[in-house]
Amino acid sequence: MESLTLKLGGMACAACANRIDRAIQNIPGVIDCHVNFAAEQATVEYNPEKTRAEIIQQGVIDLGYSALPLQDTIASDDNPERVAGGTPQNELNIKLILASAIALLLIIGSLPMMTGFALSWFPRWLHHPWFQLILSTPVQFWCGGQFYRGAWQALKHRTSDMNSLIALGTSAAYFYSVFATFFPTFFTSQGLEPPVYYESSAVIITLILLGRLIERQAKGKTSDAIRKLIGLQAKTARLIRSGQEIDIPIQDVEVGDIIIVRPGEKIPVDGELIEGVSTVDESMVTGESIPMKKLPGDEVIGATINKSGSFKFRASRVGKDTLLAQIVKLVQEAQGSKAPIQKLADLVTEWFVPLVMAIAFITFILWFTLTGNLTLAIITSVSVLVIACPCALGLATPTSVMVGTGIAAQNGILIKGADSLEVAHKIQTIVLDKTGTLTEGKPVVTDYITVLGTADSNEIKLLELAAAIERNSEHPVAEAIVKYAKAQGVSFPLPEVEDFSAIPGAGVQGIVSERLVQVGTSRWLNELGINTEILQSYQNKWAGAGKTTAWIALDGKLSGLVAISDTLKPSSKSAIKALQKMGLEVIILTGDNQETASKIASEVGINRFFAEIRPDGKAAIIKSLQEVRGKKGKSIVAMVGDGINDAIALAQADVGIAIGTGTDVAIAASDITLISGDLHGIVTAIKLSRATMNNIRQNLFFAFIYNIIGIPIAAGILFPFTGWLLNPIIAGGAMAFSSVSVVINALRLREFMAEST
Repeated sequence: MESLTLKLGGMACAACANRIDRAIQNIPGVIDCHVNFAAEQATVEYNPEKTRAEIIQQGVIDLGYSALPLQDTIASDDNPERVAGGTPQNELNIKLILASAIALLLIIGSLPMMTGFALSWFPRWLHHPWFQLILSTPVQFWCGGQFYRGAWQALKHRTSDMNSLIALGTSAAYFYSVFATFFPTFFTSQGLEPPVYYESSAVIITLILLGRLIERQAKGKTSDAIRKLIGLQAKTARLIRSGQEIDIPIQDVEVGDIIIVRPGEKIPVDGELIEGVSTVDESMVTGESIPMKKLPGDEVIGATINKSGSFKFRASRVGKDTLLAQIVKLVQEAQGSKAPIQKLADLVTEWFVPLVMAIAFITFILWFTLTGNLTLAIITSVSVLVIACPCALGLATPTSVMVGTGIAAQNGILIKGADSLEVAHKIQTIVLDKTGTLTEGKPVVTDYITVLGTADSNEIKLLELAAAIERNSEHPVAEAIVKYAKAQGVSFPLPEVEDFSAIPGAGVQGIVSERLVQVGTSRWLNELGINTEILQSYQNKWAGAGKTTAWIALDGKLSGLVAISDTLKPSSKSAIKALQKMGLEVIILTGDNQETASKIASEVGINRFFAEIRPDGKAAIIKSLQEVRGKKGKSIVAMVGDGINDAIALAQADVGIAIGTGTDVAIAASDITLISGDLHGIVTAIKLSRATMNNIRQNLFFAFIYNIIGIPIAAGILFPFTGWLLNPIIAGGAMAFSSVSVVINALRLREFMAEST
C-alpha cells in the first residue's frame, strides 16, 4: 500500500470535495481517500499493483479541478497565486475592482426604483435599462464567469454545487431584467414599469467574490503553522570540503558532510556534534524554552538555533529525512485528515444543493400560483438560491482541525490525524510508562554486587560479560550497564556475542566467551529455574529506594545484581497534578518491580500502579481498563510510553502518546507524539483537543442554524405576516460572509496557547 497527497484547486464548496472523494474512491485499486475542503488537499491510500498516482491525479483533473502531488520536500504549502476557486490573485483583484465599481453605479442608478421617489436632480440615464444592461453584462459573464464554468463542470457530471446555486440565482435576476429590457410592452400593457434587477445580480457576484477573497485569506491563516515551520529552515550551510570552508544551498547538503555552525546561526540539517561545545535553542521544534547543552556525540536538530559556542557536526539526515521535514509532512497529513464528527456535515452537504434547488423551484411555483406576481416569485426564488451556503458546513470541521493541529506542532506536539484530535478530548484514563516517560530515561548504575564464594565472583569479568550482552539491547538500563562497565575499567572492545535474543519485558541472553549470559528481571530468572533468594535482601533494599534492579546469571546460575537509578523528570509531578485536576485518572504501568513502582508512584502522587508487567501484559491491562464502563459507556484510555516494549500497548490504547525522545517504533505506533518529552505536552494536547472540539461544535451549530433560518426567510415565510421580503442583495451578502465567519471563529483557537499557559 502506498499513499499520495494531492493539492487541489478549483473547489467552490464542500460539495466539490465530496464529488472528488467519490470519484477517487471509485478508481480500482484505491483503498481509502479523504478530501479536505479547507486544506484543499486529498490524501489517498492505494494499491500500486492496481493503480498509479498518475491515474488518480488524472481522475481529479477529468472532473474539472486541478491536482498536483504535494511535494515531499519542504516547500510552501500555499500558492499565493491561487485564490477563490483557482482564480489567480491579480485577475481576481481586477474582477473585484471592476465588479465593485459597476455594482456601485447600478445601485445609484436604481435608487429611484428602490426608494420609490422621483428625484428631479437624478440623471435618468443611470437608470435606463439599456445602460444598466451594458454595464452589468461584463460583471455577469466575466467577473462571474468562474461560477458558470464550475456549474457547467458539475452539470457534465450530473451533479451540482455552490457554483450551480450562484449561477442559477444571478442568471434568474439578470435574464429576467434582460427580458424586461427587450420586451417592456409585456409590462407596460399591464400598467407596470418594466422591472430590472441588474444591480441585484452584479452586487451578488461582487459580494461573493469579496467573500471568497476574505475567506481564502482567512483560510490561509489556518496554515500559518505550516508556513512558520517551513520558515524555520536555514537557506545555506557552511561545509568543510577539501580543507576549505564553503557555503552551499541547503538542498545540496549530503549525509556525512562536516558542517560548521557559529553562534546565532541556524543549524542547517540534523546531525551529530563531533567538535565543540554549545547550547542550542530547540524551542521552535520541541516547544522546550530552555536551551539545551550540546557536547560531542549529542544529536543536533536542523532549524534550531546555536546560542553560544561554535561547533562542527556530521550531517546524518538531510532533505525530506530531517526532523523538521517529517514534522511538516505529519502536520500536512493531519490537516488534510477528517474528524469523525464531520460525517454528518458531509452527509448533509451531499444532498444540500439539490435540496436548495428544489426549495427554490417550489418557492417560485408557490408564490406565482398564489399571487400571479412573476417579479415576487423570481425575487424569492433568487434569494433562496443565493442565501444557501454549503461552504459553511464544509469548513466547520476542517478549519478548526487545521488550526488545532498547527498550534500543537508549534508547541512540540504532533497529532497524526483529526480522529486522534477528536478522541483525545474524551480521555478518562491516562496510563504512563515509567522509564523514559516519568523518568529522564538516562539511568545510571548506583550499586553492584556479585555472589561471593563462587568462581564467578570476579566482579570485573562478570561486568564485562554483562556489558557485552547488554550492548546489543536498546533499553536504557542496558546503556547504563555498558557505561558503568567502561567507568569501572572493563576493557573495550567487548567480546562478541552469539545467539543473542531479547525477551521483551524480561531481559536479554546470549553466548559470550562460550558462556551463557542472562541479564533480566528476577521474575524471568525464577521462571528459568534460577534461584535468586541469596541476593533478595539487596533487591528489597534497593527497590525500596526507588531503584531498578537487573539480575545477572551465568550458565544458569545467579552471579550478580545491579541497581540502577533514574531520576524523575522535573515536569512529571506538576504534569500529573494538572492531569488529575482535569478529572483524569492517572495510572503507572511498568515492567519494574513492585517496590520501585510503589516508590515512584508515591513521589509523583499516583495512587494506582501495575508493576512487573510484560509488553503483552501491558496491552491486556489497557484493554481491561477500556472495558470498565462508566456513565458515558466504555472508558477512553490513553497510553504514554517511549520504548519498543510500549508499542503494543500504544496501539491498543484509544489514544497512543509517544515521547519523541523515545524509539521510532513507539512513535510509529502512537497517535500523538511529544517531541520534547515534557509531560506537560499531554496536558496541552488534551486541553487543545477539548478547545478544538468546542470550536467545531460552535461552527457546526452556526452553519446549520444559518441555513435552517436563512432559507425559509429568503423563501418569504415572513411576508404574509410582515409584508417584508429579503432582498437578493442582502441574501447574497449573508451567504458570502457566512463561511467567512466560520473560518474566523476557527482562528480564535490561535489564542488557545496564550490562554492555557
